[in-house]
Amino acid sequence: MLKVENVTKYYGDFLAVDNLSFTVKPGEIFGLLGVNGAGKTTTFRMIMGLLDPTKGNITLDGKKIDYDITDKIGFLTEERSLLLKMTVKEQCLFYGTLKGMKKKEIEKRLDELLERFEIPEYKDKKIKELSKGNQQKVQFITAILNDPKLLILDEPFSGLDPFNIELFKQEIVEMSNRGSMIIFSSHRMEHVELFCKKLVVMLKGKSVLEGYLSDIKEQYRKKNILIKGDVKKKELEEIKGVVEVIEKADEFEVKIEEQKIASKVFEVISGHKKITKFVVEEPSLNEIFVAKVGENYDK
Repeated sequence: MLKVENVTKYYGDFLAVDNLSFTVKPGEIFGLLGVNGAGKTTTFRMIMGLLDPTKGNITLDGKKIDYDITDKIGFLTEERSLLLKMTVKEQCLFYGTLKGMKKKEIEKRLDELLERFEIPEYKDKKIKELSKGNQQKVQFITAILNDPKLLILDEPFSGLDPFNIELFKQEIVEMSNRGSMIIFSSHRMEHVELFCKKLVVMLKGKSVLEGYLSDIKEQYRKKNILIKGDVKKKELEEIKGVVEVIEKADEFEVKIEEQKIASKVFEVISGHKKITKFVVEEPSLNEIFVAKVGENYDK
């Protein structure tokens, strides 16, 4: 388990991370989110042992993170960190050696991953000769070459088309199923929703929202119901707890006082034979993020 406990980091007088705490258990995919400058990169660097916290503790399986522990960590940075004049094989031998792997082990693992990401023909090509998407694949391969116990992914889908996003997604889920702890960071909230059951949203070094995504969505649930079918506007307006009924081209948007009114609305319309849609709207993570960060941004 990764434990980040009451971690604070100052750069001189500047407070970059303020009393941050969270845990990531084996097999979990955890979202660490925030606007630019929120403190995510500093947090990643502390987790990897590149920076020491000013206060607090970070441990992996109960041990302080040092050079022995970092061999069990993989990191995909948002910025390209490939050596462009090296071949793919040379790059991976370099990274694998840094992680304490033997040459035969690196080559075997590399061949497996090149096949999985459908680029075996690029093994002896120089990085600079590859497209941005294929460079991103190579960067991802270097991050998971050592089959890390903890994997940190910062904007992993940058430069990828939908097909290759799916390849990455499959590998991330498989690693999670094998017990890897994964920290996932992205400005694309729809990508976060693909994976993360738990998350923290940071702003100015502090956590402003944290918990299970299902609980967060319940807390921010919209009080709207979308209905399509042979129902009359007046019928909906007469239900106690309905605030407003908006008639659209082919459906009604029903605004309600509180969540439990949805079941009353359903009871009233359930006798109709031609109801083709009844949806209690769920907020997207993007809407929640904008609302919560905006609420705290000027504080």
